Amino acid sequence: MENEWIARVVLFVTLFGSGILIFWMAHAAASGRLKRNAIAGIRTPSTMASEEAWLAAHVRAKTPTLYAGAAAAAGGLVALAPIPMPVITVGVLVAAVVMLVVVLYAARVGGAAARGAAGT
Repeated sequence: MENEWIARVVLFVTLFGSGILIFWMAHAAASGRLKRNAIAGIRTPSTMASEEAWLAAHVRAKTPTLYAGAAAAAGGLVALAPIPMPVITVGVLVAAVVMLVVVLYAARVGGAAARGAAGT
């Protein structure tokens, strides 16, 4: 029983923490506080081409990226719910898949905005 709670806490910290980090990154990149870098943000050839392209991509991708952060945070909260572990496993997996799909969508629309800002 104790191992189950350890697993729940690890899932919560990982997913909820990821959600908070994604929220921060979305706001910082869209506001221009997070400059082009090799670690965080949408890093494609079109977004890395210039600061203007980087900012255009992240402004356009901000809303879907926030949804991805919300999906991650929700998955973390599910991990703490007083429900059976198999149900939590499904909930966490669903949250992870939703987060991945929404992040990929954000990268796609952000890349298109970056290409538009570059005039290509």
